[in-house]
Amino acid sequence: MNFRVFPRHLILLSGSLSILALCGAVPARAQTPPAAAVSPALTYADLVDLAEPASLVIKAKIRKQATVEAERSPGLRQGHVRLYIVAKVEEPVRGIVASDSLRYLADVPIGQNGKVPKLTGSQVILLARPVPGRPEEIQLVAPDAQLPANGELETRLRSVLQELSVPDRPPSVSGVRDILSVPGNLAGESETQLFLRTSDQDVALISVIRRPGSAPTWGVSWGELVDGVTGPPARETLAWYRLACFLPPRLPARANLGADQASRALAEEDYRLVRRELGDCGRSRLSQP
Repeated sequence: MNFRVFPRHLILLSGSLSILALCGAVPARAQTPPAAAVSPALTYADLVDLAEPASLVIKAKIRKQATVEAERSPGLRQGHVRLYIVAKVEEPVRGIVASDSLRYLADVPIGQNGKVPKLTGSQVILLARPVPGRPEEIQLVAPDAQLPANGELETRLRSVLQELSVPDRPPSVSGVRDILSVPGNLAGESETQLFLRTSDQDVALISVIRRPGSAPTWGVSWGELVDGVTGPPARETLAWYRLACFLPPRLPARANLGADQASRALAEEDYRLVRRELGDCGRSRLSQP
């Protein structure tokens, strides 16, 4: 359906709340399957990246869309189009939604036919922040934070939101504070302790144990130093995400507190062991933290 919209204010998806007037906005021009307007298959890390900063998570149905001119779309990626969207709230998943009709901007890929996808009638999940003083407007946490509301993705996202909501969730990790390797009483025995920088300034510790005749073992403790090391985190858990996605690929030299070359080399080796076993963070989105 063709339509024209005359909103007074729009929120640009550039991190700041800029005002944009859309007078005589161009309507969507082609009927492309909604699947063409979503990002590549989202990984666990992608979902946490989007969910963590979102104070609002909303299931909604798109009622209207209009194309924002390229000259009024700063930061728009090649092959994408910015849409002004009006959507009806179907379910507030997280946070309090002040209106049952919402307006926002979203960047979506252009269809393979080179035309703007038609999303009217599609169910979506919005990861967003409220706009102060404007209950009918929201700002997506990222230009691509409009997700298709299919069953599998919705189930995965709700699981991530549950992990993020528990009081004792692992804190955000910003890097390595210190690392120290010390030998044990037997030849070939050692322990490496890796202290992490975290958002809550509490102690987070990775410990690597080596014993003669055995493969090295390691684990992580979030806040407990005594009998608190619980083993490596399982993949696609919040603890794994904190480490795999935010530990630097190489150990910062200034963090190595070893008193001699042998202990420093062992600390380096144990750090590489941890990074190797954590594996790649596995993000697929074009816009990442």
